[in-house]
Amino acid sequence: MAAMQQWLMTIRRGRVRRGGVRSAVIRSGAVDLASNDYLGLSTDPTVKAAAIAAVSEYGSGARASRVVTGTHRVHLELEDELCRLTGQPTALAFASGYAANMAILTALGGPTALVALDEHAHASLYDGARLSRSHVKTWAHGDLDALERLLRERRQARAVIVVESIYSVLGDAADLVGLAALAAKHDALLVVDEAHGLGVAGQGCGAVRAASLAGVEHVVMTASLSKALGAQGGVVLGSPLLREHLVSTARTFLYDTALAPAPAAAARQAARIIGSRPDLADAVELVAGVIARACGIARTAGPVQSIPVSSSAQAQRIAQDLADAGILVGCFRPPSVPDGVPRLRLTARADLPLEIAHDAATRVAALVAQTA
Repeated sequence: MAAMQQWLMTIRRGRVRRGGVRSAVIRSGAVDLASNDYLGLSTDPTVKAAAIAAVSEYGSGARASRVVTGTHRVHLELEDELCRLTGQPTALAFASGYAANMAILTALGGPTALVALDEHAHASLYDGARLSRSHVKTWAHGDLDALERLLRERRQARAVIVVESIYSVLGDAADLVGLAALAAKHDALLVVDEAHGLGVAGQGCGAVRAASLAGVEHVVMTASLSKALGAQGGVVLGSPLLREHLVSTARTFLYDTALAPAPAAAARQAARIIGSRPDLADAVELVAGVIARACGIARTAGPVQSIPVSSSAQAQRIAQDLADAGILVGCFRPPSVPDGVPRLRLTARADLPLEIAHDAATRVAALVAQTA
């Protein structure tokens, strides 16, 4: 036991952020500026009813992998609904967004491939790239010239470019049109993670569709179903050939129990709502603008509004003081921030009244100023 304790302490010393904010249990009346439920659909009555109905019809779990007996009608209906929303020809649902990203990169990569990651890409994309047995290179965030140098100088037969449409920490957007053109020029595939774009960008249809890239063969889209859709799960969207390839080769599809029916049904209903109510995405834009103005920061492309602070200790202290006052914000600090700068992350939600958003963001700004 002593040896195990010492071993774990050695690992933790370099990786664990000590003195973190207490787990944020949302109490009644708390203002939530921390979660990713951008459209408030996790509590929508019809979304909840769809999940309940799915439990009654299918049971609490999928019971097997999709390739055994785990594919139910609700999975296929979810995939059809996501195709309608995004304009993509096919979709394949996974148990999580993490699993979807792991699947696409391990299925597309290999020893003869270069995977070129934007340095701000999500951890799931890094992990998928590493497990793909590919040659993995990162390029400076948003720097298409640096990316082109990588592609031009590569020795590998194939290349996969990996980006997020809207980045989860800084909230900035990728130049998808420029990236798609660069991918076509260098015979590469472009993988776009829309975890923070689907449901918000392009009036809810996502940044890929807004850039007129839906259905373009060399552009692949992934997304989480746990953010704007308010449910759980992940999806890869692209050509029929890509879907067939994933069904045959993606390990997180072949060897993982399928997405449970309840979140699949909830996500299906949420996709229907998003497709019929572009005003929800408009409402997120309004709230995000209010938060940015109240905090005196530049408005980002997505729901995430990011405030840099001087130290991790300051970020933790402010986040805890706000939590004690009933305002929940994200506290991001090294090593979980891509640029190494501690940040408070405030997320806009369509169901957050503008006055409450303004008052909460003003309180955040005041605390940041006091502790600077």
